[in-house]
Amino acid sequence: MTRILHVLDHSLPMHSGYTFRTRAILRAQIAKGWDVRGITGRRHSAGGPDVEQVDGLTFHRTPGDPATGNAVVREWRDLAAHADAIDALVRQWRPDVIHAHSPVLNAMAAQRVTRRHGIPMIYEIRAFWEDAAVGNGTGTEGSPRYWLTRQLETRAVRNADAVAVICEGLRGDLVARGIDPAKIIVSPNGVDMTQFGTPVPRDPALTASLGLGGADVVGFIGSFYDYEGLDDLIAAMPRLVRARPRARLLLVGGGPMEQALRAQAMASPFADHIIFVGRVPHDQVEHYYAQVDILAYPRKAMRLTELVTPLKPLEAMAQGRLVAASNVGGHRELIEHGVTGTLFAPDNPAAIARSLADMFADRAAWDERRRVARAFVERDRNWSSNIVRYEPVYQNLLTRSSRDRVAA
Repeated sequence: MTRILHVLDHSLPMHSGYTFRTRAILRAQIAKGWDVRGITGRRHSAGGPDVEQVDGLTFHRTPGDPATGNAVVREWRDLAAHADAIDALVRQWRPDVIHAHSPVLNAMAAQRVTRRHGIPMIYEIRAFWEDAAVGNGTGTEGSPRYWLTRQLETRAVRNADAVAVICEGLRGDLVARGIDPAKIIVSPNGVDMTQFGTPVPRDPALTASLGLGGADVVGFIGSFYDYEGLDDLIAAMPRLVRARPRARLLLVGGGPMEQALRAQAMASPFADHIIFVGRVPHDQVEHYYAQVDILAYPRKAMRLTELVTPLKPLEAMAQGRLVAASNVGGHRELIEHGVTGTLFAPDNPAAIARSLADMFADRAAWDERRRVARAFVERDRNWSSNIVRYEPVYQNLLTRSSRDRVAA
């Protein structure tokens, strides 16, 4: 039985797009009959035992709290601790392949171990760490730290035996850096249809409690980061309400921008049309999807959003919801304008309001668009089919590894 060790930043029971993609990959690989485990670094902040079973998955933890002090020194110490934990698990469990997931510190920690033990490694990039830092407000494009992180990323990719990326945008960027295209596979974001494939009916009691009876409901369900453009969505509400007086905006989730967004909404002349729910348990999220007519994703135009595809629009399509999103590269890989969703100009509240108003005015087209969008997810973005993209890569790595051992 093939043993795959996934090297991770964090995992369940923490909830994020990162952990849900990880869960989908591991569950699908277990269904293939592979023996699969994960190991997280010190940035996994949920308490728990050193070896933890979550949702039928096994995760090992790197012991100790995140280091303190200078950022570079702190990250280097955390990397060293993660490498030591990976090495100990490799000696005990003897995996056949190591599958390291971004950020790049995980790849660097894993590569210390793979060189020592002669284990092949695939490095999976979900976003470039330097661009993610810019997107969440902790970094600046063009800064020395940005440049250094970019160099580390390129070096890790060159040293990996194979590379997976979640979208064509990331693949194109690596090829432009001189990485051999034959080394890279695209394993796109997908939806676990066992989790999101059966939409629940709208709960009348929840509708009443939210004050959404008879409303035209626009919604966002996810994390409140600056790059998500939720300030533009709130700024679009006066125009939308003037065109559609019953329009309501439902915001479910939380994050770094929450307080600023709440303050912006309170200052809006249509504050009573904007509803903040806060974070909800993951097993309740589908009930909030059921309250929404159109899921809006107004991501701002920047390197992160041009290169990286999000997961949330796919979940919305699987839930049978309409999708409207900004016309950035990451969304264009998922959404065909006028077919599976609507694209509007980024960073433009007027364009957001106009597109949403037009969608509400054309309800006759809704059923067909929902059907086509869900069919796209089932056919092209379903994890049960996406997982086959890894299999030939693993087999090639194992064959090469076996041949190298014989040659030695």
